[in-house]
Amino acid sequence: MNTGSTLPAALAEIIDDFAAVEGQDKLRLLLEFSQELPPLPAELEEAAMEPVPECQSPLFLSVDDSDPGHVVLHFSSPPEAPTTRGFASILHQGLNGESAAAILAVPDDFYSTLGLAEVVSPLRLRGLSAMLTRIKRRLRATA
Repeated sequence: MNTGSTLPAALAEIIDDFAAVEGQDKLRLLLEFSQELPPLPAELEEAAMEPVPECQSPLFLSVDDSDPGHVVLHFSSPPEAPTTRGFASILHQGLNGESAAAILAVPDDFYSTLGLAEVVSPLRLRGLSAMLTRIKRRLRATA
């Protein structure tokens, strides 16, 4: 699958991983991602993070763009919300450490290339879209 040149390499690789599996295996891959979401660093509290109410389950994000060449992302979502955690983990693994310019260049609908529409509700997919939108909004606000 050609994921295009507008995607950071790590995100393109994740999309390729999802393209390589079908049906329920996509859901299993998403659940694997949910288990890989790193915990928050000790100095970051969920209360100081931005909520993403569009997500079906509680999700909070933090965007540290103090170095626009190396944006640091943090996500918090409870273990009992594996779909939301999986989406957060995809964004973390695919975008954390990238430049603000690279993140802003990611197509807003990149998630459609994951092929999850057949196994995840559109409402849940909108949560993934909302996470990316909020990250981009933060980056534009401080640019």
